[in-house]
Amino acid sequence: MAATALAPVTVRPKEFHFPLSVEWRGERRVAALVEGKPAIEVMPPPVFRGTDPSTWSPEDFFVAAAASCLAVTFTGLAARAGVAYTSLRVDGDGVAGKRADGRFGFTRLLLRLELETDAGDAAEARALAEQADETCLVSASLDLPVETEIDVRTRATP
Repeated sequence: MAATALAPVTVRPKEFHFPLSVEWRGERRVAALVEGKPAIEVMPPPVFRGTDPSTWSPEDFFVAAAASCLAVTFTGLAARAGVAYTSLRVDGDGVAGKRADGRFGFTRLLLRLELETDAGDAAEARALAEQADETCLVSASLDLPVETEIDVRTRATP
C-alpha cells in the first residue's frame, strides 16, 4: 500500500486593523473619530500649553492605553479561567523626559494593578495578573520599560 503525501498546511498569521481619523476642531483642539463610536476631543495638556485641563491629551491616552489593556487582558484571562474577583484597578503613570537617544519622550511607564479576590483564588489571580502583564498587546508593542506592580488582596470574610 502506497503512502499518501499530505499537502503542507499554510498557516497565515492573524492581522488586525484599528482604523481611526483625527480632525482639527479649531485652535489646538482635535477630535479622534472611530466609526460607530462617539468622537473624543483631544488637546495638549496644560504642561504643553494646552488651555483646557478637562480635555484628554495624547499623553493621557498613551498611559490609558497601557493601563486599560492590562486591565481588560486580565479580565479576559480571569473569565476563561473561571477566577472571580471583587475589585480591579490599574493606576498608571507615564514618565516623560530626555531619552537615551537625546529626544524628549516617554522614558518609562509605571503600572499598578490592584485586585481583590477570595483567598482560595489569590494565587491563581496573581498568576493571571502576571500573564496579563506579559501578554498585554499595548505594553508588548512599546519600546520603553513598563514596570508593573501587582497587588492581590483577599476579601475579608464576613
